[in-house]
Amino acid sequence: METIFLNDFLDGGILREKTFREKVANIEWAKYTDKRVLIKGCSEVPIPTWAFLILTAQLAQYVERIYFGELRSAVKIFIRD
Repeated sequence: METIFLNDFLDGGILREKTFREKVANIEWAKYTDKRVLIKGCSEVPIPTWAFLILTAQLAQYVERIYFGELRSAVKIFIRD
């Protein structure tokens, strides 16, 4: 399972929309083709809902499944039929 860490998107210790969108635009999403991906939440700072929605919208075009949370207690949020 591949993991996307939301901490990797922080800018100066917070999540800034402009910086977040720039980083998302630079990700090679095809590398996640047919994989299971876990979006790991950030315990350091609150993450707005729009961040999860943007990541999910990008990933859903490629992945088999998307999970959120911690590996042992991950919640499925998307399954490709």
